[in-house]
Order: sequence, then structure tokens, then C-alpha cells
Amino acid sequence: MATKTIMETGCHAASYAVRDARVDVVPGYPITPQTSVMEFITDLIEAGEMDARFIPVEGEHSVMAATVAASSAGARVFTATASQGLLYMHEVLHMAAGCRLPIVMANVNRGVMAPWTLWADHNDSLAQNNTGWLQYYCASVQEIYNTILQAYRVAEQVNIPVMVNFDGFALSHCMMPLTMLDAETVDAFLPPHDPQWKLHPNCPSSMSNVTEAKEYSEYRAMLAHDTLASLEVMKKAAAEYRDVTGMWDGDSVECYRMEDAEVVAFAMGSMASELRLSIDALREQGIKAGLLRLRVYRPFPADDILAAIPEGALVVALDKNRNFGHSGGVLAAELRGVLYGVRNDVAVRNTVVGIGGVDTNFNDMAEIIRLEYTLEKEGE
Repeated sequence: MATKTIMETGCHAASYAVRDARVDVVPGYPITPQTSVMEFITDLIEAGEMDARFIPVEGEHSVMAATVAASSAGARVFTATASQGLLYMHEVLHMAAGCRLPIVMANVNRGVMAPWTLWADHNDSLAQNNTGWLQYYCASVQEIYNTILQAYRVAEQVNIPVMVNFDGFALSHCMMPLTMLDAETVDAFLPPHDPQWKLHPNCPSSMSNVTEAKEYSEYRAMLAHDTLASLEVMKKAAAEYRDVTGMWDGDSVECYRMEDAEVVAFAMGSMASELRLSIDALREQGIKAGLLRLRVYRPFPADDILAAIPEGALVVALDKNRNFGHSGGVLAAELRGVLYGVRNDVAVRNTVVGIGGVDTNFNDMAEIIRLEYTLEKEGE
């Protein structure tokens, strides 16, 4: 296995992964902070490093419509978006999942308006949690590259589209070491796309037809069942990627210093990576802290979360989103749902941090966790 390590941004890491996956068709439309993904893909195509068709369209709704069309015709496809662009795609996201198309899309997390912001929170992607798409959340530039390759392996096995999320600017525009694989290694992990069914003029067929109630209900039940079952495929893809490449980001979750933890930080995205420093700082203060990073959000890995949390631990969920209509954030609500009636020994506290680019460094997060731990111990 030959590798090449360079300093690169998250956006360019995504583009290199798309090149190495030998994607055929890339519909795209610019939106900050995703624009660099599409710009760099067009550079790779123009330079002859990537044999693909780039399709510029007039907006994100058309981007996903073109992506659905290309995938239906049997192409390996990719697109990327962010924030309002993802929301504009919402209608067609349901179609992509319902048609069981193995699309991979990168979403560069950015807060949604109003008011207007260019900085990250997770409400754009969390708003799509019931569209039928699988969702990953990355914590490093290297993980973006690794996860996009894994996403194709998963999507083309289960025929469900996959969204790979990473934080705007914190990962999209920051440079970190990136190790890229040679073509032979990628091909050993990701075989050529060979769909069992596709639209073709030599074999006339159709898709997404009107159904009676019984058939519609059965199709939705099948998608729900297969979405849950896809978690094992995602975990297997992560393990096989490690076996082929030696690189590991975790499968559904990533645990750090969890074995004897009395207080557990629960988070996802770039801040979850920085939380490792918070955990180390708390350990130096004599607090037995650990980190449970959520890597796969859809399907929600309930059993893996339950197995990872030590008995009697306090979990402090740090949400980079607002769960409107509920107190706190979405992760805390999901976690409480998983724990209810199953792990009554576990308490959950919740803090919303980093919304819209508010800087929250590892010392700030360590202090949040320490304070919640102290209040819980004091019974407040």
C-alpha cells in the first residue's frame, strides 16, 4: 500500500476522496462554506486527474434532482451542499431515499437563517433526520476522506443514500495532515459500482410510481427496517477499511478514556475531537472523565451507546444545535430516549455550545463538564 501525506483542508479532503472513489457524475451549486469542494472537483476534472462529468445547475433543488437522475441511470454520483442549500434539497432527499439510490453527499454544517450566519451548527443536517438518509459526523480532515470512501461502500450495499457531515470552517477550511491512498488500495476496498437495477433505454422500466396504500406502507416499513439494519454494514465497512488501510476513526461511536469514567461527555463533530483535551484536563484535576463521540447519527446506535456508558455515570451532552420546542439540544433528547426504562442508573445533563461560531475551547468545555458533575454530585 502506497500513501501520500499532505496538509489539506476538509473541503479538499472530500474532493480527493470523490476522485479516489472514481465517481462518474457530480452535480453542483456553490454555497459557503461548501463551495471549495465543488471548485476543487472541477479543477481535478480539468487537470485530467478525475474522469467524471460535472453538471452545474441553477440551485440545490436541481442539484439533488440531477443527482437522483444520474444515480438512477447507474452512475456513481456525489454532490455537496450546506445550510440553506441542504434545506432547499429537502423534498428530493425523500425521493432519493425512497427510490433506494446509493448517493453520497457531503454536507458542510452551517447555521440556518434567520438571522444569517456563515458559521457552524448542526441544525441543517439534523433537520433531515427523518428523510431516510444515513448520516455520519466527522471530527477531522482525515476522517472526512476516510468516511466518504466508507460511505460509498455502505450506500452501494444497502441502497440507501448517505450524508457525510463536517463542520464549516473548523474543518472545511482548516488545514490538517491528510493521508491519501493509492488507487490499488482504494480499489481493494471499494469495488466498481455495479447496480443490480438501473434505468436504460434498452430495458424500459420506471421508478417512483404511484402506489396503493398497502404497497406504500410496505415500502416505508422496508426502508425503516433496512435503515436500522445498515448500522452493522457501517460498522463492517469501518473495520474493513481499517484492515485494508490501517486507519480507524471508530465505527458508530468512538470512546476515549471511558473504562472507569464517572462523567461522560457526549458530542459529535469537530468539537468532539477537541473534547479529548478537556477529558485529559479533567483527569489531571482528579475527575474520572471520558468521551463518547457519536460518529453515526442515523441510524442512531442505541445499543452501542448503552454498552459504552459505565454503570452509574453522569452523561453531559454537549449539543451544537437547538431542539426547538424542547429544552437543550437534539442529542440529549435522543440519548434520554435510548436510556429511558433501560439504564435508570445513568443521569443526563445538557448544554448547548458553539452555536453559530461562538468559540468554545477545550478549557471552556472542561469547565462545563466539571460544573455539571459537581452539581449532580451535590444533588442540584
